[in-house]
Amino acid sequence: MAENRGLLSTGLGMVGRNKRYILWFYLLNLTLAEFGVAAFRNQAHAILDHSLESSRLVHSFDLSVLIEMFARPEFGPTMASTMPALYFVTLFFVAAALFLPGVFQGYASTYRLPREDFFRACGRNLWRFIRLMIVAGIVMGILAGALFSIQGALVKKAGDSTNELLGFEVQMACLAVIFVVMTTLRIWFDLAEADVVLSDQRAVRKSIGAGFRHTFRGLGRLLGSYLVIAIVGAIVLVGGLWVWMRFVPPDNLLRAFVVSQLTLLLLLIPRFWQRGVAVAYYQRKMLVPVVALQPVPVEPVPSPASPAVPPPVPGS
Repeated sequence: MAENRGLLSTGLGMVGRNKRYILWFYLLNLTLAEFGVAAFRNQAHAILDHSLESSRLVHSFDLSVLIEMFARPEFGPTMASTMPALYFVTLFFVAAALFLPGVFQGYASTYRLPREDFFRACGRNLWRFIRLMIVAGIVMGILAGALFSIQGALVKKAGDSTNELLGFEVQMACLAVIFVVMTTLRIWFDLAEADVVLSDQRAVRKSIGAGFRHTFRGLGRLLGSYLVIAIVGAIVLVGGLWVWMRFVPPDNLLRAFVVSQLTLLLLLIPRFWQRGVAVAYYQRKMLVPVVALQPVPVEPVPSPASPAVPPPVPGS
């Protein structure tokens, strides 16, 4: 537990020294989200600006009104609003692959990383991170699909039992196992990302292998740290929802915007904190120590003795 606290405090210290990264990622997310929902906002305005039904969405939330709006012909095809959102989500993942190497480099630095060094790390590791994200997506997708299929079979089997609560209990247990497994995979690829950047590793497969070995070598410490941070993130989310329901009236758009965006900003901290833990673990366990070369003392070579000169003969 002491080492867990060490990883947590070290990772949080890295986040605290580099708060600007969280702010810039939040602004990037907000900007791309604005462009992503623009098409849906235009479609909704075309209907709700001329309908009295809009009051049922402004002063409260009515699901039937929302479904009716989607079904009206003048709303247009849903593809017109969902595809731009999908494009900008993809763009955000590309931007994350571009800027995250600079974040790892900044976390590992003991000084404020200059702007040119940040972007140099971003450019050097862009293609490496894209390959890592592709491999991570394939591995996580296959394993998540298999786990959810097993969950469905177990819940269906539990439904045949006479115990009415067994199905729910099995479902919750399966979700807990899936969460732990997916968190372990997240640790694996976070360590691989740290190794790619901080070791300047061109062969991505070697970083994936190193991340896999160290994930299971230090699984207790890493998984415990990640779970603690996940609990903190859940507390932030629940707190934000409670503040929204308790203090935000349905028709107060400004207060709703402030509370929602503040909650989203705070939710970025656990994500960056987990990467700080990965960098802290890399520096402690994965970094190859540099052996200082000691100069070899050179023994002085004795000079050959000069031949004795005979004394001069008197009278010569």
